[in-house]
Amino acid sequence: MKEKPIWKKNLFVLSIAVFIAGIAFSEIMPFLSLYINTLGNFSHQQLNFWSGIVYSGTFIVSAVVSPWWGKLADKKGRKPMILRAGIGMSVVIGCMGLVQNVWQLLLLRMLQGVFAGFISNSNALVATETPKTNSGQALGTIASATTAGTLLGPLVGGALTSIFSYRITFMITGGLLLLCSILVLFFVHEDDFKPVTAKKLDKASGVIKSLRSPHLIFGLLLTTLIIQAANNSINPIVSLYVRQLLNGHDNVVFISGVIAALPGIATFLVASRFGALGDKIGTHKIIVAGFIAASIFFFLTAFVQNTVELGILRFLVGFSDACLFPQVQTMLTKNSPVAVTGRIFSWNQSAMYIGNIVGPLLGSFVSGMFNYSMVFIVTTVIVLINLLLFRINVIRNLQ
Repeated sequence: MKEKPIWKKNLFVLSIAVFIAGIAFSEIMPFLSLYINTLGNFSHQQLNFWSGIVYSGTFIVSAVVSPWWGKLADKKGRKPMILRAGIGMSVVIGCMGLVQNVWQLLLLRMLQGVFAGFISNSNALVATETPKTNSGQALGTIASATTAGTLLGPLVGGALTSIFSYRITFMITGGLLLLCSILVLFFVHEDDFKPVTAKKLDKASGVIKSLRSPHLIFGLLLTTLIIQAANNSINPIVSLYVRQLLNGHDNVVFISGVIAALPGIATFLVASRFGALGDKIGTHKIIVAGFIAASIFFFLTAFVQNTVELGILRFLVGFSDACLFPQVQTMLTKNSPVAVTGRIFSWNQSAMYIGNIVGPLLGSFVSGMFNYSMVFIVTTVIVLINLLLFRINVIRNLQ
């Protein structure tokens, strides 16, 4: 029997690793705000403030260190970077179960940002080790495994916390990431790695000159930033909103986990179909429809009376999400020359990071000053502003 090629073995092991890592990263999100509440005697405003800061902490640090890790990966290889991220995060997230106050949790969340890059380096290793003829299928497999893990995470986290406790769940999460690292250490082989010589990348001005319509590209990057900010303004407060709606009854953590998973499930089900429809009728039309739908769903969420109504609207938001972020990436690909697509996507990544930082801080500020319903109303306004900017910056520059 012929032995499997190395790239297929790598793909199989890394698909399992990113699936487990996806669960690990997303399973602590639904109860992070509730955990913060156990670390001190906080007022409504203080709890919202700390939720926003602790949530953003990881992204702030990731945004700063990611380019540096990227350069190191080009010199030393992807496998050492995957191990650095996996082992580092397993220790840091495990330690989150031992903290005694919110400052310690914030410090560890920021340290988590230092060790980011498990999934992105796994993608890069698969991309570089796989023959070009199979790379689309291989990257699709990794993306599906990551998404499946990320969707399951909130449900797993809610269930684990209900059975054990917040602290034990952090330790289990650390253990899962350690398992991923062990799989990579023993079963992934990076054979075709060639260090990238220090050739100067094109300056940003050169990239901009090569674009047919820089205005359109920057309009799309701004769209990405605002989409991320809008979605992430809500994430830190979802579990607190659930707790308010349940009035302290029922299992807040498990229900928060279910509600946190719903948008992702909806997006997963329809994103490729909306992509295909966009190819037929124009991707920009799908994005406009997404903005209009999102503004309606967010506005209605401000007035829900129970968790069933909240769950239905969060599921519907998943459909509007599928019209937005994946389609913006499609428009970036269609409107940038092949030679600079990598640079444009790295700028898009930076726009995502900024949105991930601004969103939770905005959400926690608004909920602290007013209430949770007001966060959804402010988010509705942000989405409508994004629609207006998209019409001005992008649609007017389409040829």
